[in-house]
Amino acid sequence: MTRSLDALEQALDDWRGAGPFVLGLCGAQGSGKSTLSAALEQRLKVRGVRAAVLSLDDLYLSHDRRQALARAVHPLFAVRGAPGTHDVPQGLALVEAAKAGQDVLLPRFDKATDDPAPEAGWTRAQGPLDVLIFEGWCVGARPQAEADLVAPVNDLEARCDPDGVWRRYANGALAGAYADLFARIDRLVLLAAPGFEVVARWRLQQEQALRAQAPDGARVMSDAEVARFIQHYERLTRHILSDMPSYADLTLRLDEDRRLKDLS
Repeated sequence: MTRSLDALEQALDDWRGAGPFVLGLCGAQGSGKSTLSAALEQRLKVRGVRAAVLSLDDLYLSHDRRQALARAVHPLFAVRGAPGTHDVPQGLALVEAAKAGQDVLLPRFDKATDDPAPEAGWTRAQGPLDVLIFEGWCVGARPQAEADLVAPVNDLEARCDPDGVWRRYANGALAGAYADLFARIDRLVLLAAPGFEVVARWRLQQEQALRAQAPDGARVMSDAEVARFIQHYERLTRHILSDMPSYADLTLRLDEDRRLKDLS
């Protein structure tokens, strides 16, 4: 990770000027984006740069709001992850507050309860920030062309979304509210996995590590559950790996062990 961190820090130094700067960091599940973001935040703080991290994962809608979306649009929206399952207005308000030099209250989502954590557990970043690192698995993603939505990409889509309602709604969200949010990013960095097959293996490794550390009775996914869960992310992850290198300001290409292979 050190080489990726060095490259990211150097790029950020070259990019930012006076005033708050929003750095977007996109990376598939298991790519190390959260670890990299935290390490960059600490490096910047050591240098006296006021920095904070906003994670897209902490903007998930509550369980009840996703259940309502599942009833109104498509059952797959009960599962957090796809565009449409985040509180985009909340994210937009946070990013605009950071750009205005205000204090920012960074939310936290509790995946154990499948709900936002109580506000008492959120983190207040005192403004004005110099850098807000906005990281997430689809940060900066652009929508797919309509023709690319026709055929399912995996068994989940074929069985549960044969008419494409779920994927078209998510794609429409990317073209609308998410595009407004991502437009506030000053520079975008892609942490690029070698391919989706590697991403699936990384996500399985994450869950296996959690399983090994979890206390008796804790709820963790089986290998079969992970395999199904990752299918919710497959379409957009493949699209990002194909599309985003053409417009990201920096692409850090990783090998299968998450080491930096090259950059552009």
